[in-house]
Amino acid sequence: MALKSTVRKARLQIADMDRSLYADHALTLAQHPSETDERLMVRLLAFALFVPADDRDGTLQPAAGLSDVDEPDLWQRDLTGRLVQWVEVGQPDERRLARACGRADRVCIVAYGSSAALWWAGLEGAVGRLRGLGVWQLPSSQSQALAGLAARSMQLQVTVQDGQVWVSDETRAVELHPVVLKALPATGTAAR
Repeated sequence: MALKSTVRKARLQIADMDRSLYADHALTLAQHPSETDERLMVRLLAFALFVPADDRDGTLQPAAGLSDVDEPDLWQRDLTGRLVQWVEVGQPDERRLARACGRADRVCIVAYGSSAALWWAGLEGAVGRLRGLGVWQLPSSQSQALAGLAARSMQLQVTVQDGQVWVSDETRAVELHPVVLKALPATGTAAR
């Protein structure tokens, strides 16, 4: 018998001063049996960092991610079905990134874990030509601290200012410093 996903509920209050975005979002996330709390929380962080200010070009939605190799963790489609934004957490390979950049206007990657720097060192030269690709690295100690906020039901405040991120619940707060490895073009809504 296959293991079932764990359902997690999250209410996010986002105050992103870098993008003048202030919004509340209620999310239902399916945590795949192989997904760690660390990955789940980085996925939630990615939502907060890349959610559009309005739904003119569609909304950022959870996708199949781990369950389907043809889908990212999060995506945004406009009303015509065009793939506007593709968001992944982890360390995708060069072929996956090239395929994503061919399908979406904007591709955002949030790499985390102790091997993220090594992953990027081996990939940086090969993906430099890909248009619309932005890559951020979350230091391992910070992604692990973020995992400490995971719960079945979460109420989180996410504050972004000058590229720094604070995520807090009722009792704890985590300060994050995502490192820009490859910046998005300045015209993207999620560009920093």
